[in-house]
Amino acid sequence: MVKLTDRDLVDRAKGGDSAAFGQLVRRHQSRIQRLALHLLRSRSEAEDVTQETFIRAYRAIERFDGRSEPYTWLYRIAVNLSLNTLRSRKSSRTTEADDPRMAGVVENASGPASQDPGGQATRKEAYFALCQGIDGLSDSLRTTLVLVCIDGRSHEEAAQILGAPEGTIAWRVHEARRKLREYLEARGFDPEGDVP
Repeated sequence: MVKLTDRDLVDRAKGGDSAAFGQLVRRHQSRIQRLALHLLRSRSEAEDVTQETFIRAYRAIERFDGRSEPYTWLYRIAVNLSLNTLRSRKSSRTTEADDPRMAGVVENASGPASQDPGGQATRKEAYFALCQGIDGLSDSLRTTLVLVCIDGRSHEEAAQILGAPEGTIAWRVHEARRKLREYLEARGFDPEGDVP
């Protein structure tokens, strides 16, 4: 059986095939939720944004014009919803020790540090500091960094998702990395060595 492309699934969904849209959801749901989690730092809000992303996409499927890839369209909806959620918060969230982004940092570690409790603690502290540094970035730098460095989107894909030129994306990634490096160094971490 031939695997349908995202565009094929969108075309079928436009024709009333709800199963095709369901397949599109299954294909992209975990990525959209991971993106929202990194932007919002809240598992429940990320779940809400993920659900709302697909609800809005389903309602607007007829208006999808095909100028971009369907996943780019979905990401754009998720980014906008995430940023709206951040703006609507009454107070700024701070990174907490039970931050959902920290889940599995020590459990998924490998190598000598994973066998050493001291190494595990250092790794956890470094990741916690990294999350705090990411939280301190502006919305545009943080969103770009998450898309490119955490989610693995190319500069071209991030440019399409965020509606910005590729050069701007490259600058944002460079600037975000520079600020994170400074943040970590100011706290006594070696950004090149402490955070694997």
